[in-house]
Amino acid sequence: MEKNERWLQWAVELQSIAQAGLFYVKDDFDRERFQRIRDIAAEMLAYKTEIPLDKVKDLFCCEIGYQTPKIDTRAAIFQEDKILLVKEKNGKWSLPGGWVDVDLSVKENVIKEVREEAGLKVSADRVIAVEDREKHNQPVYAYKVCKIFVLCTVLGGSFQENTETVESRYFGLEELPELSEEKNNREQIEMCFEAYRSENWEPFFD
Repeated sequence: MEKNERWLQWAVELQSIAQAGLFYVKDDFDRERFQRIRDIAAEMLAYKTEIPLDKVKDLFCCEIGYQTPKIDTRAAIFQEDKILLVKEKNGKWSLPGGWVDVDLSVKENVIKEVREEAGLKVSADRVIAVEDREKHNQPVYAYKVCKIFVLCTVLGGSFQENTETVESRYFGLEELPELSEEKNNREQIEMCFEAYRSENWEPFFD
């Protein structure tokens, strides 16, 4: 993390300490103190990012229990040495994927997200990588994210416009469109190509 982003690291750490305290503390006075620490962390984020405070609290202060990273899955689907991307409503492109639902496994979530965003039925075959998002994608979020890239095979289906995406298309590595960089960048797409072309790919993790 760059020096000018250390404030974000501090805010995230304060939020994590406060959340754990709110979950485990028994004393009402201590509970008030931990709540104030959480509020200060949210106020820091709102002040530095100009995101409204109520929005920050909605994203940053709604979980309970010991704070753990969120999990995001991304499906790598290939056809004739081209990778499938879906076009979001902002005009940028990404691998099909999203947050893992609390009642689904990683594998189940990959399959679900591809069905919803690309209209395809797939099998989730092997893990390409498990990445710490803030080491690879910008902007840095106010919470930790583990990104899991999974190689998939199409079993059937076709694209249907939906609430999240407006188009799907296969792209060669040298013809990639404008990517949704916060979700997947060129380096990550290249990694997926390498895994697809390799007979003995070893999953990457950091």
